[in-house]
Amino acid sequence: MADSLLQTDVCIYGAGLGGVAAALAVLEEGRRVVLIEPTPWIGGQMTNQGVSALDEHQYIEAHPGTQSYGLLRNEIRLRSARMHGITDIDRTSYNPGNGWVSRLCFMPQIAVDILDDWFAPWIAAGTCVILRETTLTAVERHNAKLSALICTAIAAGKVTCTAHAFVDASELGDLLEAAGCKTITGAESHADTGELWAPLHARPEEVQGFTYSFAVEYVPNSHNVIPKPEGYLHLRDAQPFTLVLTGSDNQPRPFRVFSEGETGLPPFWTYRRIRDGEQCHPQQTDIALINWNSNDYHSRTLIGANNVTYASIIDEAKRLSLSFLYYLQTEVPRDDGKGLGYPELRLRTDIMGTADGLSMAPYMRESRRTPGMVRITANDILAETQVAARARHWPDTIGIGWYPMDLHPAPGNPTSRYEPTRPFQIPLGALIPPDCSNLICANKNIATTHLSNGSYRLHPVEWSIGHAAGITLSVVLDHQTTLQTLWSDNQGVMEVQRRLVDRGTEIAWAVDVLPSGSLFVGTQWMLTHAVIDPRSPRGDALEVFADQPLTPVEYMNLCRAVSAAFGREWSDRIQPTSSWRTACETIQNALIEILW
Repeated sequence: MADSLLQTDVCIYGAGLGGVAAALAVLEEGRRVVLIEPTPWIGGQMTNQGVSALDEHQYIEAHPGTQSYGLLRNEIRLRSARMHGITDIDRTSYNPGNGWVSRLCFMPQIAVDILDDWFAPWIAAGTCVILRETTLTAVERHNAKLSALICTAIAAGKVTCTAHAFVDASELGDLLEAAGCKTITGAESHADTGELWAPLHARPEEVQGFTYSFAVEYVPNSHNVIPKPEGYLHLRDAQPFTLVLTGSDNQPRPFRVFSEGETGLPPFWTYRRIRDGEQCHPQQTDIALINWNSNDYHSRTLIGANNVTYASIIDEAKRLSLSFLYYLQTEVPRDDGKGLGYPELRLRTDIMGTADGLSMAPYMRESRRTPGMVRITANDILAETQVAARARHWPDTIGIGWYPMDLHPAPGNPTSRYEPTRPFQIPLGALIPPDCSNLICANKNIATTHLSNGSYRLHPVEWSIGHAAGITLSVVLDHQTTLQTLWSDNQGVMEVQRRLVDRGTEIAWAVDVLPSGSLFVGTQWMLTHAVIDPRSPRGDALEVFADQPLTPVEYMNLCRAVSAAFGREWSDRIQPTSSWRTACETIQNALIEILW
């Protein structure tokens, strides 16, 4: 096979949710993209990692963070309904699997097809190339600037891609590593971060466990037991396999397979069910996604492993998941107390796109991380450390998210942690490595810590990170500058924020102002400029109460920000008795007249 050379504006390594969102944003900005993915499917944790039960927050239906993520969720519902023979659904509540972990549980192939369809027009136009089953082997770098990625494709052999800018959207920060950028792994020390629960000394190997997901169908009156996996007894007892979870209060939570437990806990089966057979027309069997503590692999980390060790870890992790399935089929106590195991559970080898029925790639929870221009710590987001309704405000915010600080066991630390947080922002500086001028991060490799990563690693947050990364690179290329220079320039950051808000992207929290609403732009500007008095009703809630007057502190904050941005004549138009709504309208008029 002859070597291939591709030239483009932006080259993205990793087509997970962050990489896909970055690519779409760059394409919509009128630029060319090469998107490189090691597996056959694009979509990352939603598709090739088998976690098609989305980890989201309670406001996700009205506040998806970005318009594109909201459109993706809507299309998943529509296509799932069509697949299951349903003609009439509620587009804000229909859950194909009725899984209780998420408002949206579905077959992963649905998302694969949607994303492929979204990219098809760009590919046909010649502005986008997607290389699947292609892995990074080397980079070309001159001083602080990348110039090319050298990859190996199963179908095409050696591929060299040159570009003006690059995105590391890989699952383990592989491009950061190959580019020689500084990275951090595992748990930082308390002396380094000052975080609650950080260890006394750094633990680089303490990387959250990963999981090979799989899908099983419940087929009554059938026998589908798989061959006993190699090492089954050891894996069963060392993990151990159980349906009893331990809560944050250290009390046991005993789940049953198909029925509610004595304490009213929902069934294990419906946890990540991705097809609710009773909703289908005609009625079908149930299918559930299995991603549970028992098949979380946390004995060793893939980061830094050589080829032999990497293959050994992958093999053991796959056997762990198949062993948990064997346990469910043969040894888990039956709900009626009459015997052990559910041989009626059938491994669906057609759902994950693989011969063995396991996800194409492991569901990765933690990556190498850049130190960034700024770093997000657990103290910035934890409810315990934040007095207001919102988490720490970042002036360079480029997105929002919200999820508890969810930490799974890791090598050397078998405990889990699930702590409440405040709705948070995504600072642009956390996406920018300090030691490469044209490389941005768009996955779990941003500048979080081991602890705060537990909140930033989820589906909608990763999508928002990637979306913002794509818009940021477009601004960088327009101005022919570097990422670090852009971030240090207040006007550059504001241009990124303006483009994001123009697209309906939420970069600050206001649950009573919809992205489609008339006050959206002004509200986002006011929140980004820290107008809210944290001790006011607006500081105690996620609402901005548009018809309520500004507090004296908010009035002074706003006048100062408006005067600096637009001039004194604009701040004079805001009165001490102005409502939030009136102030918004004044700001929107200023934005239109001066900036737009």
